[in-house]
Amino acid sequence: MPARTYWKGYLKLSLVTCPVAMSPATSESEKVRFHTLNRDTGNRVVSRYVDAETGKPVEPDGQAKGYEAEAGRLVVIEDEELEAVRLDTVRTIDIDAFVPRDSIPWIYLDSPHYLVPADEVGEEAFSVIRDAMAATKMVGVSRVVLYRRERAVMLEPRDKGIVLWTLRYGDEVRDEKGYFVDIDKAKPEPELLDLAQKFIKAKTRDWSPEMVKDPVQEHLLKLIASKKRKGARKSAGDADKGRPGNVVNLFEALKKSLQADKSLRES
Repeated sequence: MPARTYWKGYLKLSLVTCPVAMSPATSESEKVRFHTLNRDTGNRVVSRYVDAETGKPVEPDGQAKGYEAEAGRLVVIEDEELEAVRLDTVRTIDIDAFVPRDSIPWIYLDSPHYLVPADEVGEEAFSVIRDAMAATKMVGVSRVVLYRRERAVMLEPRDKGIVLWTLRYGDEVRDEKGYFVDIDKAKPEPELLDLAQKFIKAKTRDWSPEMVKDPVQEHLLKLIASKKRKGARKSAGDADKGRPGNVVNLFEALKKSLQADKSLRES
């Protein structure tokens, strides 16, 4: 079942405009979530905002956003002031640039959303924008307000729709060179590399969502089901198996892995 529409507005390319609807492409609604309880009464525990100095509760009407301009000095930013800053991109995705898809590094991609026409009248304009990007192998770059802040976004044609990715800003991305600079000072031995490549070939499969099932989620659901049936607490004493402490030679480890795989022994 399609997710509930999260956002509605307009997609614009120069003089071509069409109404669109957007929904997150991923969801964590099926994840097991826990409430904090009072162990003695079994009642839920609720959190409240309190004044850091007086300790007194602060009601929602008395709460405001603040920014620490200097050490110990906060300035209040009103919601109306924030809205004034981002008015232009609240309901319109105005594509102002196009770039080759592979020119945007993967690390800038944040969260995917599905973008579709909001009504039949806008389908033709939507299709024109989508198909033009697909034909030129380009993606659009724009800005829009999502999750209460203005975000840079990338629009990518996908099947009959468009995938809108929110993009991380430049100051949010760390340069990989600082982390990888000292790797590969010595090249691996050809024989070792050949063994690793054979192992990869033997283990190559077609992609399936089954490969990224969450085992913790499955165990939690089983645990909850068990508690519903028995009302008993399950011991976790045997959950942590001991790990071998010896360091295994990489070459020998790969060799044993290959020997254990029947498909390689036959090749």
